[in-house]
Amino acid sequence: MTVTDSAPGGCATAGARAAHEGILRRQSARESAARTYARALPIVPVRARGLTIEGADGRRYLDCLSGAGTLALGHNHPVVLEAVRKVLDSGAPLHALDLATPVKDAFVTELFRTLPSGLADHARVQFCGPAGTDAVEAALKLVRAATGRRTIVAFAGAYHGMTAGALDASGHAADVRVARLPYPQDYRCPFGVGGARGAELAARWTESVLDDPKSGVPLPAGMILEPVQGEGGVIPAPDHWMRRMRQLTAERSVPLIADEIQTGVGRTGTFWAVEHSGVTPDVMVLSKAIGGSLPLAVVIYRDDLDVWGPGAHAGTFRGNQLAMAAGTATLAHVRENRLAERAATLGSHMLSQLRDLARHFPCIGEVRGRGLMIGLELVNPEEEPKRDGDGETGTVPAEDGAVVPGGPPLPYPPEPTEPAAPGRGATGAAAARSREPRPAAPELAAAVQRECLRRGLIVELGGRHASVVRLLPPLTITDEQAAAVLDRLADAVDAAARGHVGRSGGERGPRQGQPRPAGAAEGAG
Repeated sequence: MTVTDSAPGGCATAGARAAHEGILRRQSARESAARTYARALPIVPVRARGLTIEGADGRRYLDCLSGAGTLALGHNHPVVLEAVRKVLDSGAPLHALDLATPVKDAFVTELFRTLPSGLADHARVQFCGPAGTDAVEAALKLVRAATGRRTIVAFAGAYHGMTAGALDASGHAADVRVARLPYPQDYRCPFGVGGARGAELAARWTESVLDDPKSGVPLPAGMILEPVQGEGGVIPAPDHWMRRMRQLTAERSVPLIADEIQTGVGRTGTFWAVEHSGVTPDVMVLSKAIGGSLPLAVVIYRDDLDVWGPGAHAGTFRGNQLAMAAGTATLAHVRENRLAERAATLGSHMLSQLRDLARHFPCIGEVRGRGLMIGLELVNPEEEPKRDGDGETGTVPAEDGAVVPGGPPLPYPPEPTEPAAPGRGATGAAAARSREPRPAAPELAAAVQRECLRRGLIVELGGRHASVVRLLPPLTITDEQAAAVLDRLADAVDAAARGHVGRSGGERGPRQGQPRPAGAAEGAG
């Protein structure tokens, strides 16, 4: 399929297309140059239900952006609409600052029911401004007040929001006032080894920074991390590394802040992503899905950190009653219907299918994710791996004594390399070389996004160079819809790769008749 489906009733009328184009023109003329999604996704949504969006021009799309992960149950889920209608029809106040209300009481009760064991029984909740970045600001302010210290440690590749303090803790900060630590990853491991060894080196680096009196980093007020880096490129933190971070911070009385703004409410296959590792953080920052599609943000923290006096932190819209009602309904529906477990199962299947796709497309450097938080990193396979200043890659002793490109020597041999995927080379040193990270291909990723949109599929881009195609479907996505998403994405990668071939002259991807992961009928919207 090379164009989007039309809504029932046939093709869009000339009037509908004109209205669609007029709205887009006025947006371009009137709105800030800071707008983002509207540039890559020139659609005008007018109706939506579940996974499907219908545009003003009559076309329908499968939405795997989900409000950047906000829509755990998809668009306009019946339980959310009913919860909102109930509040509207009751005559309850829609704005109540931080006053106690039955709606708020129900939300807090349901939220505490879902929290990781070890936190709920000794927790406090602070309602702050309506966005996730407001929760991050509140959390940083909290740990500084509680510890009397100022420094925050965060991780390369992090994204915590767009306000000043949240930007400081994010990986693209320009005016650095937060110490940055290495975040473990396989494909672009900062130490060139990946796997458990790379995670261990990252942990050792963190321990050294915390304990070395000459590291330039005083004992911090807190450590903030994402269990899965979302905007950083969909990079899941290894569970053993998460446990090491918990150990290191606990032993030094440094509060551990888990940013679950995008990973929370079942997205990664557990209700909260920290549950994969069994880690109980001291502070959790929550937003997006907890409001059931409406603006809501909170900070959850250990009661011994509750040192604030009245008015020490506030926000005019911290009492959003409609968001609390929608959030209560969403949290309960995810919990009662075991949608986190469903996300784990379906996400594992989708990752497997996408890894099959990657075997046929060298332009897919890596497929990674957890649950229904999935990313494909697009690379240029014709270009050589990035070299260091002397023109050679680093070396690591391989198990068979060969030299494996990718990093500095270690005092011990790395773990045995995995067998290469079909068509990707042999085991041992050759396999390691085949997994060397190729240069990121942001233009190719943008082409994949455009081709997806032409086929009625909405995806997001992220990662270090905007080279990662991201999938964040609602937890309610059906097997049939998931198959349609994979089919359209495979078509889009094929089309974008062929277009890239025309510009670069190389060969990539399967030719006509070569296998590709099985898709589904197009009508799964």
